[in-house]
Amino acid sequence: MEQEQILKIKETIGNLETKNSRLYFLVQDTKGNAKGSVRYIYQMALTLKNNGFNPIMLSEKNDYQGVSEWLGNEYMEIPHQSIENRNLEISPEDFIIVPEIYGFIMEQIKNLPCGKIVIAQAYDQIVDTLQPGQSWYQLGFNKVITTSEESMNEISLIMKNQSWEVIEPTISQSFSKATKPPKPVIAVHSRDQRDTINLIKKFYLKFPQFRWITFRDMRGLSEVQFAQSLKECCAAIWIDETSGFGTFPLECMITGVPVLGLTPNVRPNWLSEENGIWVHNKNVLVDLIAEYIQNWLEDNISDELYENMKQTNRYQDYNKFEFMVISTFTKFLQTRALTFKEQIESTQTV
Repeated sequence: MEQEQILKIKETIGNLETKNSRLYFLVQDTKGNAKGSVRYIYQMALTLKNNGFNPIMLSEKNDYQGVSEWLGNEYMEIPHQSIENRNLEISPEDFIIVPEIYGFIMEQIKNLPCGKIVIAQAYDQIVDTLQPGQSWYQLGFNKVITTSEESMNEISLIMKNQSWEVIEPTISQSFSKATKPPKPVIAVHSRDQRDTINLIKKFYLKFPQFRWITFRDMRGLSEVQFAQSLKECCAAIWIDETSGFGTFPLECMITGVPVLGLTPNVRPNWLSEENGIWVHNKNVLVDLIAEYIQNWLEDNISDELYENMKQTNRYQDYNKFEFMVISTFTKFLQTRALTFKEQIESTQTV
């Protein structure tokens, strides 16, 4: 190996050891709508920025407006770039972190000389944009970050030969216990808006005596507005079969709002029979809502439900989230630096 190459490798090692490596996070454009999977990535990137790392947010298009409208201006202080013009600077010490929904982009960047990491949050989406028989490992992505042990166990049956890290999401301090009595308002949060619309229509048709109950679609709200609006509700409906973790029910529990939900395909570890009202068939939700409203009007909701909701609240510990993010990415950088050191040592041995 020539001396010039050795010097370049030593420079690469130096950037890794001093946290100057660029950490490119690809994010979906939500068009101003709140989305938990995007918030998770931004929270991770901001934590790294505040601890001396070098994160950069990547968008698909130049007209990306960011997340300031619904998440906050502080997240837009992270450097942003677009991949539309294909002028991204990539060095061997850099990392690119891609959500599982971007399999087609993994294909495009598989030959880039950098570290590659997948963020996998939804089991049902891991193969959506991959070719038949294609895996992340074949595209050079051999490290995966996911949100729970349950997700890791399920996804690892499909995506093999991976190195896994679990970083549980953290719930914003914007959410807190409601101090005023709730109104006859029910919050609805679904992945597919058709589920929200159909649920409301069917409920009013089947139970016309409850037409004075108001349903509130929680889309299009900023995080602060979302938290404030949730405090006014007497119940919340959650329909998301493909969720990998599910922050909405946890936000409800923190606020003190009981959840009537559809159990997702991959059941998160925080979900128990005691901290919510869970079903496996969304067609019975309308009946469940009517039964709940009647019990709520008669002040007949179990105190145990509220107590179990309170005990589930262990996801507002930002220090734990920060520790996991920092330790995980420190390990990524150290492992990659060790790889380059071994290159130099093997050359010197020869």
